[in-house]
Amino acid sequence: MTKTAWVFPGQGSQAIGMGTDLFELPEAKAMFEQAEQILGWSIPGICQHPEDKVSRTLYTQPCLYVIESILADLARAHGQNPDFVAGHSLGEYVALYVAGVFTFEAGLRLIKQRAELMDQASDGMMAALLGFNQEQLEQQLQQTPDVVLANDNNAGQVVISGTPAGVETVLSQVKAKRALKLNVSGAFHSPLMAPAAAAFQTMLDSVVFHDARMLVLSNVDPAPSSDAAILKSRLAQQMTGKVRWREISLRLPDEGVSRVVEIGPGKVLTGVIKRTCPNLVLENIGSVAELPQL
Repeated sequence: MTKTAWVFPGQGSQAIGMGTDLFELPEAKAMFEQAEQILGWSIPGICQHPEDKVSRTLYTQPCLYVIESILADLARAHGQNPDFVAGHSLGEYVALYVAGVFTFEAGLRLIKQRAELMDQASDGMMAALLGFNQEQLEQQLQQTPDVVLANDNNAGQVVISGTPAGVETVLSQVKAKRALKLNVSGAFHSPLMAPAAAAFQTMLDSVVFHDARMLVLSNVDPAPSSDAAILKSRLAQQMTGKVRWREISLRLPDEGVSRVVEIGPGKVLTGVIKRTCPNLVLENIGSVAELPQL
């Protein structure tokens, strides 16, 4: 029997106009209205704002969470259900919602505070490296204080995170086909996020987690689990911990998964996974038109 995993992208997949085909759907309207009550601003309004407000961390994270959650709900209404779920960074919150670990509202309230805290973290820097020497990078990271590997996406694509001085030092010493400084407000997925993570913990502690209805592969530990306490503990580590996406990708075929569906705008994770596991069947649901037909 074919096993399917649903994966949910994180920051970097947003785009002006994303979710436009969802805004007038009766099935989605209630969720957009609930989101506006919680957030105090309109998801459709931000997504369609010509000044690219959707790319500011404060707005990006709630917008992606809501749109991906709606698309996942629509896919389930079309008779689709995954055996495994995983999400890249903030996408893990959508994965946990889909798995029934917490409600849509509880997840959005968590994302709201997470986005506010991360938007205010202004003393760090992140950069993506593509086509680099792995050994050289590892050696340089060991020698450079205050910079870490934040996202291990695949063998040819990683993100480093730390102080501006630390990141600049690594970039100057490691040869790469392409190095790109990311337009983010802080050193996400690094120890520099510890104050934000500590502030977030109180909110996280207040949310009731339930055992998942399917197995979840977490960013900080790709071993599949459905245990509420384990999933909550892993999420608590996520803001300062490394996104181990390459390991998540490798784990999928090991668990018997042959089909992966990326749910959300863009096709970032599809490209990342294809590099690691070229034999997986990869599909995308980024719009109403891409929803599977009954």
